[in-house]
Amino acid sequence: MIIKPRTRGFICTTSHPVGCAKHVEQQMEYVKSKPRVNGPKNVLVIGASTGYGLSSRIVAAFGAGANTIGVYRPSAGSEKRTASAGWYNSAAFEAAAEEAGLTSYSVTGDAFTDETKQKTVDVIREKLGQVDLVVYSVASPRRKDPATGEMVNSVLKPIGESYTNKTVNFHTGEVTPVTIEPATEEEIKHTVTVMGGDDWQLWIHALKEGGVLAENAVTIAYSYIGSDITQAIYREGSIGQAKDHLEATAHSLNETLGQTGGRAYVAVSKALVTQSSSAIPVVPLYVSALYKVMKEKGLHEGTIEQMYRLFADRLYHAEGTQVDEEGRIRIDDWELQEDIQEEVRRIWAEISTDNIYDLSDLEGYRKEFFQLFGFEIDGVDYDADINPDVKIPQAYTVTE
Repeated sequence: MIIKPRTRGFICTTSHPVGCAKHVEQQMEYVKSKPRVNGPKNVLVIGASTGYGLSSRIVAAFGAGANTIGVYRPSAGSEKRTASAGWYNSAAFEAAAEEAGLTSYSVTGDAFTDETKQKTVDVIREKLGQVDLVVYSVASPRRKDPATGEMVNSVLKPIGESYTNKTVNFHTGEVTPVTIEPATEEEIKHTVTVMGGDDWQLWIHALKEGGVLAENAVTIAYSYIGSDITQAIYREGSIGQAKDHLEATAHSLNETLGQTGGRAYVAVSKALVTQSSSAIPVVPLYVSALYKVMKEKGLHEGTIEQMYRLFADRLYHAEGTQVDEEGRIRIDDWELQEDIQEEVRRIWAEISTDNIYDLSDLEGYRKEFFQLFGFEIDGVDYDADINPDVKIPQAYTVTE
């Protein structure tokens, strides 16, 4: 099969196995070029196939030499259909880890289910004994409510009143106004159910009850605060309620883990091009402006640079974990520098369809979006005939 990108809105419905492997390799090479991280030994990454989860796994393995287990959805391809980018990313990671002599396994299943949690506990017990770091990086639009059995969906909406601002079609460069109606109370509740800290807490409980959580284990989940430009749709919106719940969960988990020397943290990251962020109105335009400013100032980071800095300079810092007054780890500090935000606000006031490629890095945004799916990677022959059916021998599949 000759694999080309096919898009539907903010989703790419195809992915390229060779391109994904090359993209993973680039992240590994970056980590290997940096000083070694004095970090964890046995790591569980829940949501390990893309974005922060994937980069966390790469830093843990290739930066700290850790054994890793990754949990992600089963989305294999066939001879006639491509797998997900996450599947190809994980296959590439597993192959590279084996070549480097690193222990790694995958559990493929729905991270929200009890069956996947139990299978993961079993694999940890058999293969690693215990884990000393648990990364929770699950981004899903829906989840079955464990209390009611109802399938509920998250929404990306403001709270209280409708919200109007600029957005961009990053495929065409067209800048248009967008108005988003406020979330209902039920939508807010469902968004917290899907994207809050409830499932994170269930995972830690399952691992602790299963006896596979080391006494001094650390767990971390990811969040975002962002600029005043995106506040109404993000931190002050329905997803912000979920992030508030996530942070409250970290405090609750600290009480549990602190009894045996462990800790729970939320890391607040910068705005990045991810499959999740591409779905949020206003955010792609903001990220495009932010990228231009941060690249010009030499402060730009992608997910792998962010995760390496998180591990090396914050989580496993020689002088202890660095946190803010709320107990959060902040790696959004460069994004929120006043000189950065002042310049982004200036661009925001002026940006339009006519000048978007001059005032922002929309081309860089668009390229990074396609790179998430293995396209537009230098050194890959996209006219080659490729078998999309890639196996992951170390994967344990959960049958539900």
